[in-house]
Amino acid sequence: MQVFKGTKIVNGIAIGKIKLYKPPVYEISEDLVTDIAAELDRFEAARVKVQEQQNALYDKEMKEGHADTAGIFEAHAMMLDDDDLIDSCKELMAEGHTAEYAVREGFEAAAEMFRNMDDEYFQARSADVIDLKNSMLDVLFGADTANLQGTEPAILVAEDLAPSETVKLDKSLLLGLVTRLGSSNSHTAILARSMNWPTLIQCHDISDDWDGKFAILDSYNSCIYIEPDQYLIDELTAKQQEDREREAKLQELKGKPSETKDGRKVRLYANIGGPKDIESVLENDAEGVGLFRSEFVYLNSKTDPTEDEQFAAYKKVLEGLAPRLVIIRTCDIGADKTIDYMNLDKEDNPALGFRAVRICLNRRDFFKRQLRALLRASAFGNLGIMFPMIISRWEVQECKEVLEECRKELKAEGKAMGEIEIGIMIETPAAALCADELAEEVDFFSLGTNDLTQYTCAIDRQSANLERFADTHHPAVLRLIRETIEAGHRHNTWVGICGELGADPTLTEDFLKWGVDELSVNPKSILPLRDNVRKVDLSQHKKAESPAPVQTEAKADPAPKTPAPEAKAEVKADKPKGLLGRLFG
Repeated sequence: MQVFKGTKIVNGIAIGKIKLYKPPVYEISEDLVTDIAAELDRFEAARVKVQEQQNALYDKEMKEGHADTAGIFEAHAMMLDDDDLIDSCKELMAEGHTAEYAVREGFEAAAEMFRNMDDEYFQARSADVIDLKNSMLDVLFGADTANLQGTEPAILVAEDLAPSETVKLDKSLLLGLVTRLGSSNSHTAILARSMNWPTLIQCHDISDDWDGKFAILDSYNSCIYIEPDQYLIDELTAKQQEDREREAKLQELKGKPSETKDGRKVRLYANIGGPKDIESVLENDAEGVGLFRSEFVYLNSKTDPTEDEQFAAYKKVLEGLAPRLVIIRTCDIGADKTIDYMNLDKEDNPALGFRAVRICLNRRDFFKRQLRALLRASAFGNLGIMFPMIISRWEVQECKEVLEECRKELKAEGKAMGEIEIGIMIETPAAALCADELAEEVDFFSLGTNDLTQYTCAIDRQSANLERFADTHHPAVLRLIRETIEAGHRHNTWVGICGELGADPTLTEDFLKWGVDELSVNPKSILPLRDNVRKVDLSQHKKAESPAPVQTEAKADPAPKTPAPEAKAEVKADKPKGLLGRLFG
């Protein structure tokens, strides 16, 4: 028996034979041609065909209920309309190069642009560009890639897998995935999580002689066993069966209350990026949306989206999820999310710079377009508006003033509006330490634990070199979370958590002890989190054992409050450089 290590993406056990996945390797001539028009025509025909393939993959994913991954292929199709990318290929063909050569060089240059970025997430987007390059070459060479997976159930082992390759796999034949390359931020990793396949990446010892051998992929322990002994087979087969039984029990939790054994309820909401995620919210039985990242409306647009374009996106989500509460965060552009058409200055330290609400308050017309769209959409569902990157009370007050200005304009225009809740992100130590006064201005807080950890610990959360220093359980971070919950409750302001810590099972009981009202997580984490909540018994914890008293007696079953008019801008209806950087931001 041999054991090889890697990096786990999805926990699980896969048992069976290995199938090596080897896509074709093309030899591309660098000789010049004379019929330039013919090459341009071949290129255009391939571009159109690949774009149709990407749209078909989008439709396939939507029909199978994978709305959270369908957006990958929607973005791919849009990228094939990018002028910068297409023009770079056409320029090479104009010099006499073949369509194949132009695709290889043009798409590789675009991928290299991503690889050279500082941000790991953007670096991972280079794989998406390479995916499209390979799809273009497959069409130009007339290759048949339909049988690369084989015909028997197997653990698939590959150098790497592109998103389109992953989605085309026959799920009935896929036991698990192992790749030599890849990253936790890649779209293939996202797809693997969505489909819950046991997955291991960065397994550098993969070799051709694995093909056909019996193996066990144990991603719990980040390893794969080649030709394991019978004892290990029996042990891990039992573990695999336990996993299946656990997953079946999780499905039984749909429709069940999210409450502890002693009756303490907590709302379990989902974090989403746009209308494409509606199905995932419903499929996983989320009780609402705690974070709609509205910046993706901007990132997926070639130009500054109009009020009507934004309204359509917000309306679709609110209608699709009504009567669930949907909390939409106002535009959080800046830091690691940049947009060419906004013409933001380059900053040495963008995480501390001109971003989020700071941009909105400096560019009021930009801000008002979004707020008007949100207010109009509020007539179609249950809306919460959340302002990010707040550090001072005056910022909240000014945001509310702009919101009220928009409300009056829309009322004068005869536009219908619904009631809304107003909240802020608590993602800086300044906001956490001023939580008492901020709570007087809003209906709810949402703790963004990713940035709160970054700013509290002075750690760049995008830096791989600092990963071992980035302690999300740092006592200072946990103290700020606890004290923010306490401050919110002192002022009848409900408090949620929308960062990654919300799904951390080791902290669920602590969050509940401290009185958190809502946890917003990836849709796939809803049922496991509900299971965790229902195992907690808070009656076993005496008040003296709690780090600090939390005034939540009146909020045992928290629900969105209806604040006094002076506490918020209450809105009532009169009646019932190119597309690449934006696409993968």
